[in-house]
Amino acid sequence: MLLVNINKMKEDKKMKILERPIAITDVETTGLDPAIQEIVEIGLVLVNQQTLKIMDTLDVKVRPEHLETATEFALKLNGYNMSDWQGAPTLQAAMSLYSEKTKDAIFCAHNVTFDWSFILEAFKKTGIKNLMDYHRVDLFTMAWMKLRSSGLEKFNMNEVAKHLGIPEEPMPHRAINGTMTAYEIYKQLVSD
Repeated sequence: MLLVNINKMKEDKKMKILERPIAITDVETTGLDPAIQEIVEIGLVLVNQQTLKIMDTLDVKVRPEHLETATEFALKLNGYNMSDWQGAPTLQAAMSLYSEKTKDAIFCAHNVTFDWSFILEAFKKTGIKNLMDYHRVDLFTMAWMKLRSSGLEKFNMNEVAKHLGIPEEPMPHRAINGTMTAYEIYKQLVSD
């Protein structure tokens, strides 16, 4: 009987899935492979699921340690240059901040596979504890399900944004701009 009561108490303390914040995340990287390339910027918009209001944000450049593995295309896409990243925190410091802000949240990204693979690898590399819920929300899938009969042929973030009347993410890509665009898409997809 005591075991049942303890388990009941644990369940009562758990945050319900629809009460968890949504951690809309975008990372800018030095390439496509999280085992070889690295995060150079993390953007986060933490959203209250009920009100759709922004609870917190994070916009942090991350000092790369192995630029020799970077692709020229990736660095051009995200506008990486040494002077703008002068004094940027280490991955350890950036992930510590990210972990604190995303406690109990549900990870969300437009291409969840890509962004999550880099965030997961960063948690592993740094040893920082991932305090998020284990569920993931993919904005691409949400858009595809909701807009598949709309005539839209591409579901990348900029095409979805344009279709919904949201300004495209400006170039070069910045993580916080990506998360803000994703946030606007998320709000429209869950509101209608």
